[in-house]
Amino acid sequence: VQLQASGGGLVQAGDFLRLSCAASGRTLSTYAVAWFRQAPGKDREFVAFISGSGGLTYYANSVEGRFTISRENARNTVYLQMNSLKPEDTAVYYCAADRIYRGGRSTYTYWGQGTLVTVSS
Repeated sequence: VQLQASGGGLVQAGDFLRLSCAASGRTLSTYAVAWFRQAPGKDREFVAFISGSGGLTYYANSVEGRFTISRENARNTVYLQMNSLKPEDTAVYYCAADRIYRGGRSTYTYWGQGTLVTVSS
């Protein structure tokens, strides 16, 4: 499956963005999907997870209550709604998918190319 992440941009603190992860090549409903992010000079970190059916979701503590992951399998797309953005959310955001449960581990088989989110103070 090929993944294409999009929706990043430059926003101010307190604003919102919605990232999209569009899949092609395979039906995304059979894959669990996660979002990760990597800030400059830092390791890649887990952000959010959603199961193939969408029935299970969970988040990193740093984004819990502000970010929402969802999926629209009919469109082969997973979303990350990011509200109340903070400067510390600045990072390149990546979506990843796998048929095997990976949870918050960065061992997913398929990765998108990343989309840059910059939050100014």
